[in-house]
Amino acid sequence: MPGASGRVLVVDDSQVIRQLIRVNLELDGFEVMTASDGAACLEAVHRFRPHVITLDVAMPRLDGLGTVNRLRVDPRTGHIPLVLVSASAGAAPGAGPPAGVDAVLAKPFEPTALVREVRRLRDEGRGPAVPAFSRTLAR
Repeated sequence: MPGASGRVLVVDDSQVIRQLIRVNLELDGFEVMTASDGAACLEAVHRFRPHVITLDVAMPRLDGLGTVNRLRVDPRTGHIPLVLVSASAGAAPGAGPPAGVDAVLAKPFEPTALVREVRRLRDEGRGPAVPAFSRTLAR
């Protein structure tokens, strides 16, 4: 049953990557909506109300880290777990995810690892949103 596992918003400028992620998440029972960049993500997030969002870093109009910043300062979206899925994610081994990001997967990624990470974040959640004035985010 679609949506039984939860809702995921997949944000990437590559249609091929969006489709790859969508298919694998849908096979695991997730309901999936896609967006081609951060601006489209911000337009869709309040309608779709995802449990997890996956984001590419390099995208037109609004990149992944800019999108993270905007999602984190909004009390309606600050609690949603965020996964960066990016070719540039592996640039600093051992550095951990950027501020405001819950997990990072480097492209190319193993689809089963992505599904496992999304499930983990859905189950653990992020907790209540932190007020914007007490948060420092990477840009």
